[in-house]
Amino acid sequence: MNRYVKCLASLVATCITGLAMAQVPPPMQPASTTPAAVPASASAAVDSTANASGQLHALTGADLSNFFDGLVPFALRRGDVAGGVISVVKDGKVLFAKGYGYNNLKQRTVPSPADTLFRIGSTSKLFTWTAVMQLVQAGKLNLDSDVNDYLDFKIPPFQGKPITLRNLLTQSPGFEDTARNLIATDGKPVNLEHYLKTHLPARIFPPGHVVAYSNYGCGLAGYIVQRVSGQSFDDYVEQHLFKPLDMQHSTFRQPLPVQFEPLMAASYDKASDGKLQPFEIVDPAPAGAMSSTALDMAHFMIAQLQGGSYDGNSILSPATTTLMHTPQRTDAPGMNGYALGFYQENRNGQTIIGHAGDTDYFHTDLHLMLDADVGVFMSFNSAGNEGGAEVIRAGIFNAFLDRYFPVATPQLPTAATAKADAARVAGWYLSSRRNDSALRMLYALTQTQVSALPDGTIQSAAFMNPSGAPMHWREVGPLKYQQVDGPYHLDFVAAANGDIRYWVTDSLPPVMVFQTMTGLRTLGSIELLGTLSLLFLLATLLSWLCGWLVRRHYGRRLELNVRQRRFRLWSRLGVVALFVTLLGWLLLMVSMASDQSLLLQGGVTSWLYLLYALGVLALLGVVLVVIHMVHSWMTPRRGRWVLVGETLLALAAIYLAWLILALRMISFNVHY
Repeated sequence: MNRYVKCLASLVATCITGLAMAQVPPPMQPASTTPAAVPASASAAVDSTANASGQLHALTGADLSNFFDGLVPFALRRGDVAGGVISVVKDGKVLFAKGYGYNNLKQRTVPSPADTLFRIGSTSKLFTWTAVMQLVQAGKLNLDSDVNDYLDFKIPPFQGKPITLRNLLTQSPGFEDTARNLIATDGKPVNLEHYLKTHLPARIFPPGHVVAYSNYGCGLAGYIVQRVSGQSFDDYVEQHLFKPLDMQHSTFRQPLPVQFEPLMAASYDKASDGKLQPFEIVDPAPAGAMSSTALDMAHFMIAQLQGGSYDGNSILSPATTTLMHTPQRTDAPGMNGYALGFYQENRNGQTIIGHAGDTDYFHTDLHLMLDADVGVFMSFNSAGNEGGAEVIRAGIFNAFLDRYFPVATPQLPTAATAKADAARVAGWYLSSRRNDSALRMLYALTQTQVSALPDGTIQSAAFMNPSGAPMHWREVGPLKYQQVDGPYHLDFVAAANGDIRYWVTDSLPPVMVFQTMTGLRTLGSIELLGTLSLLFLLATLLSWLCGWLVRRHYGRRLELNVRQRRFRLWSRLGVVALFVTLLGWLLLMVSMASDQSLLLQGGVTSWLYLLYALGVLALLGVVLVVIHMVHSWMTPRRGRWVLVGETLLALAAIYLAWLILALRMISFNVHY
């Protein structure tokens, strides 16, 4: 749920590296021998399909065991991940469930799919959305009513439009993203009502217009369930979801209930360091606090695939379940979008919906293949190296699809407009999932560039294949691109006047779009002009210091009168204020990238206030620099190069003042 927090400066690249895994050697770590409750009848069921080479792979428990046993242990070792669990269901039965690696490195215990709990992060949202749909089915909620109808506090309208439950379930309420107090390790219980009333995010889009993933929005939905049902959210989910689904080892409660503490998988940053990490407290809880087992999650998948029922117990009617799985919105025709709560992951000719989940240390995926009546769940208890767990889960599912549901990727001809359109779409783009209030500067540095190549293809450093080389994309239709030698697509959406508005891709979950940035706000401009301006400030400060040292050595003084000397001193102090302010922001960003707790637990707040205050001094300093430049031009007998230098310094200061204002570096806003 907080993937962007891990390193906001590499937001896009972290999500998409390692989209597939190659053939792997024999297992290097033990697999769980815990009985997986896989019926013999299910193991014998065969769904034979032919891969590209004509070899048949039957979707059976035995073949899945061979497949995962050969793939997962090596992937865990390569990704520096301690352990994980996987369960697969088909036709209403558990086909496979197994644990790999270790759920506790010190004790060397293997995770059990039956009773080892994993934190499932944002995959928890599927239970919140299901609870909402239960109340919609009961006539107690309306998907298209103003959410204020169900709240005891008010969310102001944006551009005259209220937020609806449908907006919340399709991640399009228009909230900016926030991370403060999202994950804590202090062990204190959370209060959903208090969180929502004290952490209301700013609105940056009209509701229903732009997909922009929001943890707050899901917390809001959980609070609505709580208010309308008359039960606490935890009680409601336990009674109306966990009990009928026989999910005896699942909970949203934080801290973990005593009976579950011995069953909780240990969490690690990397398996190699072996350092046990504390239990993570997620707030708002409905967005990502759930702990569960692989078999409990298998029960949930079966219910979703079987018309809302598991083992004779119904949580939704078939009609409501179908509605929940029906596409509701997409940001480009034919591309993956959102159903109600689930996002689409269609690939290999299969209709797939699902949801990933991330805390700092646990990483989870759930996929429902609606046509094939197959569900896949996996969860891992370490972040790993270079996004190791995220790479593993994406690679495992892609390999699963290619093995059991292979399809030849159609190779459409390259469009005649390829070169012209490549030049048209080239530029800088920024994710719609962002924070504008307090972290606009930070997010400005996460822009991704699309570059046009001489052969008419395009590429972006954000998209790398498993070998580390950039993916190339070629145009196969008007502003529609297909990965060269790959299955993915990338579509650009234009405005009525032909200008590119944003792009979307099915190589990522459809939780955001990438919007066009133009002019001085592009990262290219910021990098070039910002770097030159900072270098000029640094050169000015060095020349000021060196000049003073040289004059002191030779016993000389500047041939300036008192007034001129005063203006020059003020100007140089203004340069110091400007340089220190920008250097402070850069150091803060480096600190947040290396220590996530600064952002998640609110530790960055005091530093933001300090930098905001410095920003005000920096703007005053810019005024002094400009005044000194004007005064220098009005003073007789000033040297030509002195005037040129003071003018360039003033221009650099003016640009940096614009940057401070444009990127809200003096907003005194700490809603992040």
